[in-house]
Amino acid sequence: MIPTCRKSWSSPLFLAIVSLILGLKTLPMQAQTRFYSPIPLGTNNDISDTLTVNDIPTGEGGFARDYQVQLEAGDQVAIDLVSEEFDSVLLLLASDGSTVAENDDGPDGSTNSLLFARINENGKYIIRVRAFGETGGGKFTLKVSRLRPVKK
Repeated sequence: MIPTCRKSWSSPLFLAIVSLILGLKTLPMQAQTRFYSPIPLGTNNDISDTLTVNDIPTGEGGFARDYQVQLEAGDQVAIDLVSEEFDSVLLLLASDGSTVAENDDGPDGSTNSLLFARINENGKYIIRVRAFGETGGGKFTLKVSRLRPVKK
């Protein structure tokens, strides 16, 4: 009877032996040194920024950057994202990660993004600036406006 090995193909010993046989170098694992930290942003602000390869990879070839804003129940916000360098997507996320609103192409037929949302709960919200598909990144302008109803 031939003894069988019931070890996993992914066991450290098996991988080390294969690496030695094939002459592969194994590199030590490194801990991530950056922590997720959305950029604080107030309402009624315009910012100019750049989406780069150092931002959050989307898995589609593009990147995303998050901004955090404090909103109150009853607020109505308009968020405008303009870029001449990439096809933009704009998301407004609640603190639990759920999508409150999303926009890909603006109403003017361009690849810029514009969304409106009515806020139902007080809290910190994430505004995610994202490049569509493999459009990568580039310079953009983001404008967040708190809309006030007209008083009679």
